Amino acid sequence: MAPELVRPSSLTATARRCRDGNRDVRAELADRLARLAAVDSEIEAFVSEDGRRERVLSAATQLPDEPPAERPPLYGTPVGIKDVFRVDELQTRAGSDVPAAALAGPEAAVVTRLRAAGAVVLGKTVTTEFAYFHPGPTRNPHDTAHTPGGSSSGSAAAVAAGEVPVALGTQTAGSTIRPAAFCGVVGMKPSYDRIPTDGLLPLAPSLDHVGLFTAGVDSMQLAASVCCDDWRPVDAPADPTLAVPDGPYLEQAEQAGLTGFERAVDALDAAGYTVHRIDALGDIETVNTRHKTLLEGEAALAHHDRYAAHGEAYHETTSNLIERGREVSIEAVATARASQIALRERLTEQLASAGADCWLAPAAPGPAPEGLDSTGDVAMNLPWTHAGLPVVSLPAGAADGLPLGVQVIGRFGADEYLLDWCAELEDTVTAT
Repeated sequence: MAPELVRPSSLTATARRCRDGNRDVRAELADRLARLAAVDSEIEAFVSEDGRRERVLSAATQLPDEPPAERPPLYGTPVGIKDVFRVDELQTRAGSDVPAAALAGPEAAVVTRLRAAGAVVLGKTVTTEFAYFHPGPTRNPHDTAHTPGGSSSGSAAAVAAGEVPVALGTQTAGSTIRPAAFCGVVGMKPSYDRIPTDGLLPLAPSLDHVGLFTAGVDSMQLAASVCCDDWRPVDAPADPTLAVPDGPYLEQAEQAGLTGFERAVDALDAAGYTVHRIDALGDIETVNTRHKTLLEGEAALAHHDRYAAHGEAYHETTSNLIERGREVSIEAVATARASQIALRERLTEQLASAGADCWLAPAAPGPAPEGLDSTGDVAMNLPWTHAGLPVVSLPAGAADGLPLGVQVIGRFGADEYLLDWCAELEDTVTAT
């Protein structure tokens, strides 16, 4: 056990002290570099980089010399970038042995957006190979014998360990929400395409979402306001009504996960929130199959040229995905894509019929599994990703000394309302 590795920090507080001039940016970045040097040998959240200190401190000197009132919202704030996003001046390797030249291209739009907001890239964070299932070396800061989840392994662990107050991830099935739950931080998968994916190495473009990790919901609101298209402040009505999808979907969770989830539901009920139990996702096996078909088919298409040129450099896990995808017909891909909108509409209609505002579900089947050979099961995340709905994972107690999470799912495009409601629910859920 290594609890000293867990020290998440607030993005809002970090950004405020740097923006207001209460903290010298170079000193802030030097402290983060020192934290990375102190803990990253144990958790391996960051991709190794020669000359990191010089690059980061040089970037600080290039920030515009503006008075505090005119500084952008993330002025001087360090950020971690999952190594499937292209970043100018840093190689992209995507957790693979494919030559960096074969993965090069223009900087990702969301990275450029973060820089424009004043953020400084502390480095690339470890990802599973091409954001699929072959894990990298990252360990869970809560217990280094356990996985941090994936595929955004390094980003979740880096935020949990306090190396950065915010990090970018992705989610094609459960790659943001699950590691956020395993590492005890807040994760967000916005509505599909709410954050641009230009410059992201695709896995399955109809399913790929950009994700975010922070220590708390207020920090997530700040990060989302910078990264999401057309962000607008809202004043969501208080006391959201919640819906739990009873049935085969929920039965996929482990007993420890279900016990923790029901404890959170009971706490919300005791706090005065209305929680409806709804028979939903009874066809979860069909949803799972269609998602798998779409992921495999689109991955084969996305990697076609690169795999033809560098197939020997791919790990067997990713190669098998692509080979299966080659057998998926265009008609099957089209059917699976159509099922995304159908599922989104059905889940939205069920919420409306129940008079509910958000779905509530376990963020993972249970706590992080022991070992580093697997990043865990995507079952609890998959349908919400398939439907492209916005999702936020909140820390929700623990089992066997490891964090649990509850995910709150909103209506498509209503990301601002979802975060407002999560800010209200956070204290009750986290205290369970």
